[in-house]
Amino acid sequence: MSNLGKFYAVNPTNNELLDGEFINSTESQIDAVVEKAVKAFDVYRKKDKDSIANFLERIGEEILNLGDALLERCHLETALPLARLQGERGRTIGQLNLFASVVREGSWVDARVDTAIPDRAPLPKSDIRHMLLPLGPVAVFGASNFPLAFSVAGGDTVSALAAGCPVVVKAHPAHPGTSAMVAGAIEKAMNTCGMPKGVFSLVQGNTNEVGEALVKHSGIKAVGFTGSFKGGKALFDIANTRSEPIPVFAEMGSTNPVFILPGILKEKAEAIAAGMAGSITQGVGQFCTNPGLTFVQQSDAADKFIADLISKINEVPASTMLTAGINAAYDKKIKSTLEIDTIEVIATGKSVESLNSAEARIFKTSIATFFQNQELAEENFGPSNIIVEAQTKEQILDAARNLEGHLTATIHGTDADFVEFRELFDILELKVGRILINGYPTGVEVCHSMVHGGPYPATTASQTTSVGTNAIKRFARPICYQDYPDMLLPIALRNGNPLNIWRLVNGNLEK
Repeated sequence: MSNLGKFYAVNPTNNELLDGEFINSTESQIDAVVEKAVKAFDVYRKKDKDSIANFLERIGEEILNLGDALLERCHLETALPLARLQGERGRTIGQLNLFASVVREGSWVDARVDTAIPDRAPLPKSDIRHMLLPLGPVAVFGASNFPLAFSVAGGDTVSALAAGCPVVVKAHPAHPGTSAMVAGAIEKAMNTCGMPKGVFSLVQGNTNEVGEALVKHSGIKAVGFTGSFKGGKALFDIANTRSEPIPVFAEMGSTNPVFILPGILKEKAEAIAAGMAGSITQGVGQFCTNPGLTFVQQSDAADKFIADLISKINEVPASTMLTAGINAAYDKKIKSTLEIDTIEVIATGKSVESLNSAEARIFKTSIATFFQNQELAEENFGPSNIIVEAQTKEQILDAARNLEGHLTATIHGTDADFVEFRELFDILELKVGRILINGYPTGVEVCHSMVHGGPYPATTASQTTSVGTNAIKRFARPICYQDYPDMLLPIALRNGNPLNIWRLVNGNLEK
């Protein structure tokens, strides 16, 4: 791969090029930054927990020091409102601080100690100890829809750094200027905290070759990705054709089905319609958790819900999407859906005279059509939703059984509904990473308990999460030490517990 040329950021509101020239990273440049990351790993993985925690907190401070210039550049590159970006910046900094607290506390390493029993019969028992160790340099791919919280200093980067792994970020080509500014903040934090050169690097590029070269490099030991199914699956396949396959933690989107049960529709049809309209259209439908499928059992109450939803959606003005390409893909999917004879558009948001703007769309179809057209369960990244009308409870349960993996599923119901549809909960536990009751899936809380993941094809690693503090464990592996003298053990496993962390000692959790 040679230098593939220059590229520029584009303002999606007018398709005009923005200031700043960016260069596609070459294979030799990628090789150099990964080799720096490999060397940095030997030093960084041995840093004490307070040094890493201070580093993460300092990154947040340096991002905040960029001031409004960061938000303004990000707004130009993405068309996201400044208020939204201000909130996202706060989330990004909060995420850094949360992981810093996890690292500083220290128990995430899952220390386990089984002491020796030398006089055990018929065979003596060895001293065996276990903990998690960082994997090595991680390649992170920035997301289009969260230019701060899921990008250069986003969840994949912070969880990898927290685990003790250097990071090489492939900036998303839709916001290269924003990415460069955040990368500069991380580099300042590196220098201030005395971190080794190569613990973080940024590569730029608007071609697939740049990302492919990064994932193929033998120095990369894991990949974090948030984006489309096509992009995530391509990286997964590349990683698994290496002579040393590596894990790819790809979050690849979802349709996030919603089940609205008969009893709740009789009581709260209008309120649920209002909530659904907001959830479908939030962020112009450009969240990976916007609901794209809604299942109802046909009834007068269901008819009222649909009428109320139509009324709400018809009043939503079209808004600019992140890129011209994303807008074109949304329109293409709308057209292909309309090619199915037994599906109809029942609501369309207000049109506006603006480039790359997406109108909200609500479709309606029968359960029979849904079963006959598997593509209806596939994500359309944008503000659309398909209402599927069933005639019976069993049809709704069958629809749930036939779902592939999704990030979320939502159930609206009364207590009586929950008793009647108890089997639905059991089915959905096997289909998604997060189940919501009487709520709306759009938006993800960053906390210790969050699971932002799910079975394939929502992700490539259903046993993990890309949001929340458990994300750190993606970038670590277990190691066992047998009959080690105390002085050779990692500090987390030494006698006396010098770090004062929670450890599982002979089966008992203690400090």
